[in-house]
Amino acid sequence: MERARSGRPAPPDWLVRNLEAHPAPMNRAAMARASVALSLPLAVGIAAGHPAYGAVAALGALNGVIGDTADAYRLRVLNIAVPQVAGAAGVVVGSLVYDSGWVTVATLTAVALMSGMISTIGTVASSSGLLLLLNAVIGAGLPLPGDWWTAPVLLSLGGLGVLVLALLAWPLRAGLAERASVAAAYRSVAELLAHGTDPDRYGAARTEVTHALNHAYDLLLARRARHHARSRELTRLVTQLNAINPVAEAAPTLLLASRALPPEVPDAVRLLADDIEAGRTEPRRPALPAPTTDAGRAVEHALQHAAEVVADPDVDPWGLDYRTSGPTRLRVRTARAVREASLSAGSWRYGLRLALCIALAQGFVSLVPVPRSYWIALTVTFVLKPDYGSVFSRAVLRATGTVAGLLLAAAVLAGVPHGWWDVPVLAGLAVLIPALSPRGYGYQTAAITPVILLLSDVLNRDGTDLLLPRLLDSLLGCAIVVVAGYLLWPESWGTRVGHRLAQAVTDTAAYVDAAFGAGVDPSDRTRMRRRLYRDLSTVRTEFQRALTEPPPTGRRAAAWWPLVIAVERIVDATTAARVSVHHGAPSPSAAETRQVSRQLRELAEHLREPEGTTTLPRHPTSPANSVLDPVRHEVAAARSLAGPR
Repeated sequence: MERARSGRPAPPDWLVRNLEAHPAPMNRAAMARASVALSLPLAVGIAAGHPAYGAVAALGALNGVIGDTADAYRLRVLNIAVPQVAGAAGVVVGSLVYDSGWVTVATLTAVALMSGMISTIGTVASSSGLLLLLNAVIGAGLPLPGDWWTAPVLLSLGGLGVLVLALLAWPLRAGLAERASVAAAYRSVAELLAHGTDPDRYGAARTEVTHALNHAYDLLLARRARHHARSRELTRLVTQLNAINPVAEAAPTLLLASRALPPEVPDAVRLLADDIEAGRTEPRRPALPAPTTDAGRAVEHALQHAAEVVADPDVDPWGLDYRTSGPTRLRVRTARAVREASLSAGSWRYGLRLALCIALAQGFVSLVPVPRSYWIALTVTFVLKPDYGSVFSRAVLRATGTVAGLLLAAAVLAGVPHGWWDVPVLAGLAVLIPALSPRGYGYQTAAITPVILLLSDVLNRDGTDLLLPRLLDSLLGCAIVVVAGYLLWPESWGTRVGHRLAQAVTDTAAYVDAAFGAGVDPSDRTRMRRRLYRDLSTVRTEFQRALTEPPPTGRRAAAWWPLVIAVERIVDATTAARVSVHHGAPSPSAAETRQVSRQLRELAEHLREPEGTTTLPRHPTSPANSVLDPVRHEVAAARSLAGPR
């Protein structure tokens, strides 16, 4: 279902540039860990007279480096250790069917189905599913040294080496990532307040607030789910994060009032962020000029409360709901996630797509003699990932990244003699992985390719002879994914922006009802607003993914952008109206609220309808000078954008 007019022009270049994620600054600690973790096993293997063993352990370290993306140390344990278990199981299964023809094809197809379904559960499960299939493909296509148990042990030791290096600073930096995430949320709110009256900068600033709050809540709640005892530090951080929400809620009133705050206000929020990051609890009452508007008073009131919370060293750890903590609850959640994945049509569809592509890749190398045939299936595994964005764009980026990586690998394999020289070269290549991966999938591919080829050369001594076959294998794997994993599945190349946006509009209608309804808990309103912004952030992500699809999908997706912005403005206007009521403005009548929510639900149903020329019904004009006037204006703008088509 597509409601957008495909004839509308694509968004301008500046919009696409602003939508793209800015690469994170280089993580020098991660670069150092990658260099040591990959080169040290190879050096030990060479010193012991078994360079092949060192190469296998370095491959395990490579898996750990790719998964070392979490901020918090507790999450690093899960992100690195749990996938290593799946990877060890995968290499055992693959080794058992090495060079077994159609038995290998059937086995890897079954593993791919399981891997695909596991990958839809969550982030750690996605990494585990990737390593399960990745190592199964390596075990089935690459002759590994030693007995059947040697390779999984070496791979696990390499991955655990990355984990040990990542946790070395834990005693000195415990809790730093959590404090930094909460401080980042405060700083993002400070930027929102600083640009609260600039329509051109407000949208980007508000989106950054959503991302920062999402990241902080995900980090803290993930830690809470694994924290078996009551933690005052964790409780304080959650309370501090909750305290910045009213400040963010008051920000939309600035845009409506068109009266900028004095610079002392965002500066005060930045000072609170510094205190949180440093762990200080000194009483700090912000010295703010007297507010002159309702919007200013709302911000000042919320900010004073946040300052009191930040300065409170004795937050009661029993004041938060910890019913989701403890190992029993975690086991229940894990069992529920597995059950939902096994019964989910989406999980089965993705698993079948991945299994079909792996079956074609392995079937091809069983019929056609291809040297080191595992590379085709490896390409399929890396490209067809559910949480990496557009499959089509990943296939293109994989091809271009492989070309760049092969050029670097050619220089290395041709100019570096075997032996100890491999160690410093591998150390230098490993630095590129964490340095380039945040810049995009193509950069990551270019960084990983020479590392894998160098380690493969240590195992097989093929030199530069397989560089051209590797390129052809990569192009063939990308072609299999595009045809069997993309074109044959209409839902993969159709945009879901419209459906998700319609659901967001429905939720916005419920938020309008709750914002002005009697007997609604204020914390419930805050949770609804946070969930709405999180859902709209998902819509933005889907929009970015759809823009990278080839025509006409990308062109159709571009037409949804004005409506995405319009719905975000409706949520902002509703929040601003709620804040105004809280600070003394007359509350709207129940009839006014019902009319606005009814118009939103009509808009949602209109967006869900098949392509047509239907028009939205007109409604009588409501009384002016109501707190809901800005909301009605934004709803009318959104309805005018939606139809007729």
